[in-house]
Amino acid sequence: MIEIKKLYVKLGDFMLQDINLTVADGEYFIIVGPTGAGKTVLLESIAGLYPVKSGEIWVKGRLVTRLDPEKRGISIVYQDHVLFPHLSVKDNITFGLRLRKQTRHETEATLDWVSGLLGISQLLDRKPDTLSGGEQQKVALARALSIKPQVLLLDEPLSALDPESREGVQQELHQLHNRLQVTTIHVTHDFEEAIALGDHIAVLGEGQIKQVGTPEHIFRQPNSEFVARFAMARNIFFGEVVDKGNGNTVFSAEGTELAVATDLRGSRHASIRPEDILISPEPLRSSARNSFGGIITRVTDKGSTLYLTVNLPPDFICMVTRRSFEEMGLAEGKKVYITFKATAIHVF
Repeated sequence: MIEIKKLYVKLGDFMLQDINLTVADGEYFIIVGPTGAGKTVLLESIAGLYPVKSGEIWVKGRLVTRLDPEKRGISIVYQDHVLFPHLSVKDNITFGLRLRKQTRHETEATLDWVSGLLGISQLLDRKPDTLSGGEQQKVALARALSIKPQVLLLDEPLSALDPESREGVQQELHQLHNRLQVTTIHVTHDFEEAIALGDHIAVLGEGQIKQVGTPEHIFRQPNSEFVARFAMARNIFFGEVVDKGNGNTVFSAEGTELAVATDLRGSRHASIRPEDILISPEPLRSSARNSFGGIITRVTDKGSTLYLTVNLPPDFICMVTRRSFEEMGLAEGKKVYITFKATAIHVF
C-alpha cells in the first residue's frame, strides 16, 4: 500500500498542496490531469527526486519521505524512455542490477525472465536508436521491472507513441499488471487511457486533488466543473434546480426545463454526456422524460463519429456514428429532436 498524507511540495512558483492519496497493494492507479497540473512533480516526489516541504509518503508500511530514491523500492519509467544510447538493450536492462552488485548468474536469470516477459529477447544485442518507439518503451519497462520494485511509476508512458504502438503497449501494460500485480501509479493527460487501465483515478488540477474514484464514478459523476470538462462531458450547464410538484424536479437553464433525478436544490451545475443523447429527425416514442426540438448549428467530424451541436437553447453536443449521420441525412441548419433520460443528467 502507498499512503500519501498532506503532501506539500514547492518548486519555484508551483506548489502541490495538501495531497492525500491511498493506493492499495497491487492496484493500477491513474493520476490524470491537464498539462501543468503537477502530475510529474507528484510522481517524482513519490520517487524521492524532489524534496518534500511537509507531509508523509508511506510504502508498504514504511515511511520513505526522507529516504534516498534508491532505498525506496520504486522504479520510474518516463515517456521519452531515457535509455543509454551507447549501451545495448541487454546492458540497458541490467544497468540497475549491476549497481546493486548482483552476481552474474542472478543478472542473467533476471535478464532471461524480464526479456521473456516483455517479448524482447530478440532485441538484446541491438542499440536503442535501432528500435521503434514501442520497442524502446518495452526496454524501459524491462529495465524498471528488472529490480523487482515494490512500486512502479509510469510518467505518460504512451504519449510519445504513434496510435498503433500506443494501443499495443497499453495492452502490454494491462497484461503485465495482471501477471505481476505490482502496485502501479500511471500518470497521463488522456482520460480514455485512464479509463482503459485504471482501477482508481485521481484527477489533479492546479496542484490539488480534485476528485478520486473509480473510472465509472468520475466518468458519470464528476464533482466539479473542472472534472466534468476534463472527463469530456462536453454538455455542462449552470442553472437552478426547482421542485415542480407531484414529485417532479427540473433543472432550468437558459429558459429550458430539463427533468432531472436529484436531491439537490438551488443554483447548481448539470452535465450530460454526448453519447447519452439520442438524436432523430422526428420525435421519438420513448419513456425518456426529456425530448426537445432544436436546430443543428455545427457539425464536427471525428472520423467514425461526429459531434453535432443542437441549439434549443442552450446548446447541446450530441454524438452520432457516421452511418447514422448519413442515414438520417443530418446537416447544419436541419431541425432535429434530442431525447435523453432524467437519470442521464448529473447535477452537482
